[in-house]
Amino acid sequence: MVPTNNKNEWMESMMKYRTPTQWLFALSLMCFSSVTLAQEKGQLDAFHAGMGMSCTDCHGDAQPRQAVPMTKCLECHDTKALAKSTEDTLPTNPHDNRHFSTETNCNYCHHQHQESENYCLGCHLRYEFVVP
Repeated sequence: MVPTNNKNEWMESMMKYRTPTQWLFALSLMCFSSVTLAQEKGQLDAFHAGMGMSCTDCHGDAQPRQAVPMTKCLECHDTKALAKSTEDTLPTNPHDNRHFSTETNCNYCHHQHQESENYCLGCHLRYEFVVP
């Protein structure tokens, strides 16, 4: 039975009853779960990697890695096609708007290595889009 009258006794008993293999297994689980969480937050980098793309496909060979300009996104993504695919979005089309037309910088909303955001919400509180 594990004593629970104070924190130190509980920790000492846990250390006594666990083998190094069990601790290594627990540590491995924690490490792999944090990698998974990081991939979920940066959905687009995982999506692009799933398509067989590498970091250098967008960032090039420069070290340290540089931010990817919108012109690089446009090599694969067509802004007019994106605007057409989201034309029924309400209250307004995020890919064809009065501020930027179809030339909104992709990086305002879509982030590769962190959670994407709805850039419109900075000024327009009613524009609640889900941004992949």
